Amino acid sequence: MRPLEGLVVLEFCQFLAGPSAGLKLADLGARVIKIERPVKGEACRQLSIKDLFVDDSSLLFHTINRNKESFAADLKNPEDLILIKKLIAQADIMTHNFRPGVMEKIGLDFNETLAINPKIIYGTITGYGTIGPWSKKPGQDLLLQSLSGLSWLSGRKSQEPVPFGLAVADLMCGNHFVQGILAALLKRAKTGKGVLVEVSLLESVLDVQFEAITSFLNDGGQLPERGDIKGSAHAFLSAPYGVYPTQEGYLSLAMGDLIFIGNALGLDLNKYADKQDWFTHRDEIRTILSEKLASQTADYWLEVLQKKGIWCGKVFNYEELDNQPFVKELQLKQIVENTDGKTMITTRSPIQLDGKILISPKAAPKVGEDNLAIHKQFLNNA
Repeated sequence: MRPLEGLVVLEFCQFLAGPSAGLKLADLGARVIKIERPVKGEACRQLSIKDLFVDDSSLLFHTINRNKESFAADLKNPEDLILIKKLIAQADIMTHNFRPGVMEKIGLDFNETLAINPKIIYGTITGYGTIGPWSKKPGQDLLLQSLSGLSWLSGRKSQEPVPFGLAVADLMCGNHFVQGILAALLKRAKTGKGVLVEVSLLESVLDVQFEAITSFLNDGGQLPERGDIKGSAHAFLSAPYGVYPTQEGYLSLAMGDLIFIGNALGLDLNKYADKQDWFTHRDEIRTILSEKLASQTADYWLEVLQKKGIWCGKVFNYEELDNQPFVKELQLKQIVENTDGKTMITTRSPIQLDGKILISPKAAPKVGEDNLAIHKQFLNNA
């Protein structure tokens, strides 16, 4: 039995942050019912990755909505709204990422919802919080990466701002949302009362950068200074930290004693004996390391360096990663199947409980696929 089995979650969320949280709750055993507009469903169904679609819904939608149910309802339709309120009365958790004011307009804000269900966990995601001049602005991952300073931490100095290739603001916000919901469940168990959980993309993406922002705030306002050598990996860490090309493949070098690493490579780096030089001269040092590492393959250097306990590793692309034995040993992939028997390969929950991997073979639902079953269980006698 999974820890959240028996809990019913109503998800009024779209795109990535809120649905990614719903995915994690579903993997932990909760019954997640996605409330979608009829016919078209959630907007993410049409937001594609490389124009890839399954069941007329984007592959992106499928990656974050497996193991859920779909209930189609028009929140602007009074009759449908009555049904939604009946569902809320029987739910444990309700989540949405509408802009401030939207739920108030249709009578489903926190206080109105408490009147329907005094024990509801009510979770909201906003772009920039619920107060202030930015509260009603649209929150989107790239916009948050840009205004939060995050885009100045990726890539090389000469590239200027470089956004990450993943929706890091959305995904971290989803993680924080789950943390808040789990904490709220514990609080409700103690008080017997409903709890309001609020997170924003802005606060989440700032929290991701806590080490960088704390350094800025306590170091005289010194801005992050990225290296300008290919493979520079961290604005606040010194050489050798980074990725280096070799004769065949790439090698990553993590933290370590530079002089010791130099000796292992057959380099005399004693002119950089002062650890402060490892930062102030890091581009110069990385150039020296790059020239040496380019003389042999990544496999050769791995054997040399790992014998001496130096933290290093090869740099894989997805194809190389997929061929590693640990992918199969740890069952890092799973197959999900929809009601038509179509299958898709995806990742699984990273959590194990009591030694068991959490596999969830149910694919994302079609729009309104579960209306009949939900009506029968929750609404016919409500």
